[in-house]
Amino acid sequence: MAVVSRDLAWRVLPGPVAPTLQSCLDDWINAAPLLEESARVIEVDPAADLNAHRFDQSAAESPLPRAYQWADGSAYINHVELVRRARGAPMPERFFEEPLMYQGGSDSFLGPRDDIEAESEELGIDFEAEIAVIVGDTPRGVGPDQAGKYIKLFMLANDVTYRNVTGPELAKGFGFFHSKPSTAFSPVAVTPDELGNARGGRSYSCLAEQRMVETIEDGEPSTPVLRFGDNVRIWMEETSGQSIFGAIDQTVRKIGEQ
Repeated sequence: MAVVSRDLAWRVLPGPVAPTLQSCLDDWINAAPLLEESARVIEVDPAADLNAHRFDQSAAESPLPRAYQWADGSAYINHVELVRRARGAPMPERFFEEPLMYQGGSDSFLGPRDDIEAESEELGIDFEAEIAVIVGDTPRGVGPDQAGKYIKLFMLANDVTYRNVTGPELAKGFGFFHSKPSTAFSPVAVTPDELGNARGGRSYSCLAEQRMVETIEDGEPSTPVLRFGDNVRIWMEETSGQSIFGAIDQTVRKIGEQ
């Protein structure tokens, strides 16, 4: 694990106290001050720090290659409505008060430059640009007004989906499994204070949304789903244009082929 400067140009290793991000999360009370000190030093004059090196996003692996838990929630009603309409599913009224959530596979997360591998294009391969929230130990029953203080870090995620598998799979009544391959995370995770008062905009976060709008307006979709060889790039910028998390940059490949 490395501490990275705000401009994503430099990195420094915080030492044996923080060999991995998971070890930091396990001992956040003691690890956080040391990480903050490393971050302060690297911002002052990184070129003068003998332990500082240039940060190469393309060489970064997933901040968390695996985790104890990966829970995916659909909090954006526009996304839920469009995606459900795309597969002919009605929008339950309770979704406006109780966000949809499923427990995803957390045993294998992809790095930001790892390929999206699939057996066939007929699976209906789609990306989903999402915000990942890493929380520490959170009390059961905590309310929304208090939950924010348990957030430790934010990342970007590409929650890949096989659109042609979701409908038949959900019809079985047990939720996503086969239709959700490994998720990829951004090269960098940031603390909440790095985001300031930023608020998310409104746009399309996946091809399914775009295709549903086209179907509503034109009677059929014109945007294709992902094909082998396609590239997916997901990033977020400050108002100044500076990248916050670095970029997820993946190519869709057939399993076993380069």
